[in-house]
Amino acid sequence: MQMPRVLECSVTECSYNKDEECHALAIQVGGGSHPACDTFLNSKMKGGNSESVAGIGACKVSDCEYNKALECSAEGITVGRHEEHADCETYEPAK
Repeated sequence: MQMPRVLECSVTECSYNKDEECHALAIQVGGGSHPACDTFLNSKMKGGNSESVAGIGACKVSDCEYNKALECSAEGITVGRHEEHADCETYEPAK
């Protein structure tokens, strides 16, 4: 399985976001049943590698259609704002 990528992230205040791209090496999604981007960091310090686009290192959302053995099987994901944090907008409840 190839690691899917973060295709777009509209949460521009995240330290890993530059030009709506995520530059963490990999992100982790979910803390149980909610598809939050656990890598989201709102800080003045910028992080990540500007020459790479983040992959999805792990998914802990057990009821997501794309969760296969705690790995994301989607071709890629988008991340967007949900209240005061970032969420995986590609999340789909398992069928």
